[in-house]
Amino acid sequence: MDQKLTARPDTRDYRQLLAQATPLIDVRAPVEFAQGSLPAACNLPLMNNEERAAVGTCYKQRGQQAALALGHQLVQGETREKRIAAWQAACLRHPEGYLYCARGGLRSHIVQQWLKASGIDYPLVIGGYKALRQAASDAIDELARRPLILVGGCTGSGKTLLVREMATGIDLEGLARHRGSSFGRTLTAQLSQASFENHLAGALLAQEAVWQTLPSPFWVLEDEGRTIGANHLPAALREQMALSPVAVVEEPFERRLQRLGQEYFIGMQQACCEAYGEEAGWREFGDYLYHGLYAIRRRLGLQRFARLAELQAQALLKHQQTGRHEAHFDWLVPLLNDYYDPMYRYQLEKKSANIVFRGDYAQVQGWLENRYGK
Repeated sequence: MDQKLTARPDTRDYRQLLAQATPLIDVRAPVEFAQGSLPAACNLPLMNNEERAAVGTCYKQRGQQAALALGHQLVQGETREKRIAAWQAACLRHPEGYLYCARGGLRSHIVQQWLKASGIDYPLVIGGYKALRQAASDAIDELARRPLILVGGCTGSGKTLLVREMATGIDLEGLARHRGSSFGRTLTAQLSQASFENHLAGALLAQEAVWQTLPSPFWVLEDEGRTIGANHLPAALREQMALSPVAVVEEPFERRLQRLGQEYFIGMQQACCEAYGEEAGWREFGDYLYHGLYAIRRRLGLQRFARLAELQAQALLKHQQTGRHEAHFDWLVPLLNDYYDPMYRYQLEKKSANIVFRGDYAQVQGWLENRYGK
């Protein structure tokens, strides 16, 4: 190649890699990447899943040398050249990055050597994914035990938006790619549990610099349950949240409806149509709404579920015919009044001793900012 990167040393600075979301080239197989990935990592494997499985079987049966020979046999010629080209392109896009494999062993060293032979001297993460994963777990155990304040409130109160506006806000739902309720699914698939925790560690570490500038710092998190969709909160964080003060956002009902309409009806319908096309998008949007209701049918009671599902179907047809989403309020309002609001108030009552402030969105925002001590 006619471009050469300046040589940099390999690194063990795991916390900085996570905090800065440093670009990373993950050369593990796709199945390994799916089980656990890191912020800003792209998966450009040395071996695909089938090749890795074959080499693994060979290693168990015939030993390391035979497995290494098989690996070179499987990744040669045009296959090897295509993979080297992909690594080269990633290195040139991100000259500040690093590469890694599972433990910083053979695979990452092979890729590093092949890149060097092609004219690129690119550093690797010593200890690989395993070391980064341990650093992420340690960071959560440490940082989650710092002071924090929870933002509570009924559905549509703007809790997530408020958390995002805080200097040390950690958007758990954004990290989990789920909005937390039975209607919380987004069009982006949730990460594995390990990946969710790795991204959480990165978010906490990224805020450390801000933390140092505040006289009275604390994390600001939304008042969540044990799980957000398929992801569960790490034990250290759950324990700290159970002991932490709660600021409750109490918004007018109409304002809550406006937010919910924008996010769940307008935003989700547009996202579905952009992703799947107009006709299939409306079908996908309808399935999303129905399955959100269906998931809580037993808690609603089958008779009430059937009535709300009928109203929902009618509202969907009106929405599609007229372009107006307000018909959905015919089923959303009773769902809020009879199910979601009573359920949340019951859960909040169990934390009543921890409630330290109540107010509308702006009042809670001002109260939190004053607590920073600026």
